[in-house]
Amino acid sequence: MTNPLLSTDGLPAFDQIRPEHVASAIEVLLKSADEALELAVGPDVPAQYDAVSAVLDTAGERLRFVWGAIGHLNAVADTPALRAAYTEALPKVTEQSSRHAADERLYTKYKGIAQAATAGKGPALSAARQQALGNAMRDFVLSGAELQGEAKQRFQRVQELQAELAQTYSEHVLDATDGYAYYASADELVGVPADAREASRAAASAEGQSGHKVTLHFPSYFPVMQYAHNRALRERLYVANATRASDLGSAELDNSQVMRELLRLRQEEARLVGYPSYADVSLVPKMATSPRQVTDFLRDLARRARPHALRDLAELREFARSELGIADLQAWDLPYASEKLKEARYAFSDHEVKQYFTEPKVLEGLFRIIETLFEVTIRPDSAPVWHPSVRFFRIERGAELVGQFYLDPYARPGKRPGAWMDDVRGRWARPEGRLQTPVAQLVCNFTPPPPGRSALLSHDDVTTLFHEFGHGLHHMLTQVDDIGVAGISGVEWDAVELPSQFMENFCWEWDVVKRLTAHLDTAAPLPRELFERMLAAKNFQSGLQTLRQVEFALFDMRLHAEPGSEDHIARVIDEVRDEVSVFKPPALNRFQHSFSHIFAGGYSAGYYSYKWAEVLSADAWSAFEESARDGGVLNVATGRRYRQAVLEAGGSRPAMDSFKAFRGREPNIDALLRHQGMA
Repeated sequence: MTNPLLSTDGLPAFDQIRPEHVASAIEVLLKSADEALELAVGPDVPAQYDAVSAVLDTAGERLRFVWGAIGHLNAVADTPALRAAYTEALPKVTEQSSRHAADERLYTKYKGIAQAATAGKGPALSAARQQALGNAMRDFVLSGAELQGEAKQRFQRVQELQAELAQTYSEHVLDATDGYAYYASADELVGVPADAREASRAAASAEGQSGHKVTLHFPSYFPVMQYAHNRALRERLYVANATRASDLGSAELDNSQVMRELLRLRQEEARLVGYPSYADVSLVPKMATSPRQVTDFLRDLARRARPHALRDLAELREFARSELGIADLQAWDLPYASEKLKEARYAFSDHEVKQYFTEPKVLEGLFRIIETLFEVTIRPDSAPVWHPSVRFFRIERGAELVGQFYLDPYARPGKRPGAWMDDVRGRWARPEGRLQTPVAQLVCNFTPPPPGRSALLSHDDVTTLFHEFGHGLHHMLTQVDDIGVAGISGVEWDAVELPSQFMENFCWEWDVVKRLTAHLDTAAPLPRELFERMLAAKNFQSGLQTLRQVEFALFDMRLHAEPGSEDHIARVIDEVRDEVSVFKPPALNRFQHSFSHIFAGGYSAGYYSYKWAEVLSADAWSAFEESARDGGVLNVATGRRYRQAVLEAGGSRPAMDSFKAFRGREPNIDALLRHQGMA
């Protein structure tokens, strides 16, 4: 009774959870879930949706809630003890999940529910429940429920091994990132903005070191790559970053074999359930219908972007040669030369813009947009948190609680790089009659503020914050009460980025941006003239950036669509670069060894979804551009239609149906090309 992980009625007691609590809590909850399964498949529970859900979802949601809290802490507050506890519990949780997902008795009961609904002999199912039931039937097949004997046992073992290897991959990347530091002299950091220099000096001082501590965490690494005049320092950091967790670093952290084994197991999983490749399996619950459709989409986008990328690169090479004295442009020169070219062409720097985006002002403006457009109110709230910098908020509509969210904005040791949204719990009309409201975690890795000052965000940081809030709104504003299709649950993976990428567009609207800004020293808003220069630079190097994303996505799809690729991973990425890239990195580049999205982050054979969803989001944004004639993009009527058609519907229907409900037609690529300056 003293284990905080077993108190699951409210929110996780993040401030009380300790590594020693994990094993006992997971043991209790796994046992409870097994007992629920046995009850659900037995004669006392009829083959009716409500009856089965009341038993299974109650126990399953409690386990998912607790395991989610443990996994979250493992990502944002990693310690050796917590990692050990998580790693010990992972195989047990994975084994049970795989076993339940493939249980023939449960599959039979679900088939009975589906048959009764089809024949009109059972209780009528809402559209949302029909969607949830269809998803469940599909997932039983993909989870090996129709396999027998040794094949079923092997399938479950393959799932366990994949989970263990993904965790190992993630740990290697985190440890390789945390394990690198270079103590630079002040002379080496000439050109780097003062706030980044001060942060690096404070980091070194905190360790009793002289100089400036530079790490591979993005807020430390990228300002050096972008601004440091010292080319040797940029090369040093680039090499360290590009070889993380690879054969060119520590043998203990080398992800080479981990990648090979993961890919081999994924292809074995596909063969076991009757598909020619893992990519085919991955696409079953997505909007795209085949690997060929995805690769055709990516190659068409690359063809359209290539002329723009070649022009971008030619301009950059000429500028680097004539203005910077860099005759042989290398990978470690790209951020630096690009920033200098942007400053020369548009007469501003990211550092100059950053002085206007103080974190409190950005949050205030973001909340005002959400409140205006989606007719809700955001208020500070209280809950136990895992770090003092984490904040908690609630979203209300009138007097009704809609959802809540944690905001964890800053980078720190032991926290996984990147930005993401994760759910603590989903919306659910629980069997006992009360409504469970959704809760989200919004995680970024911004540069922490100096003591007594506000954090400064780059415009890219602001865009990232809006992006993750888009995911959060999709999760929290849902009005669907069936947990399997509420919010982000049940949404096709290649459509889940629609609400997040949609929100990014607000960061390029003057009426919005002026409300997000207040200069750090003067509190003056961003000057309109500076914003116009930013807007002119919006699509700076969009051709190069598009080809970069296509390269990642095509590499991912080919790896998973071509059995045997695990034996020549480097060859695949080289072939992809030969096909679509206009600037190739040096031979030492081991990008694939830290490509966590596809090896440890759920995007395997799905990285293309960023570009796929951009088509949806750009077209959706066009509706707001069209309504701007009636008083700006914060058009409440359009926001209400978008909220009801997309956000509130969650996964209760196919994403294309939600899109068409909002736009009245299917999407086309024209809006994306126009928004990126490639029309």
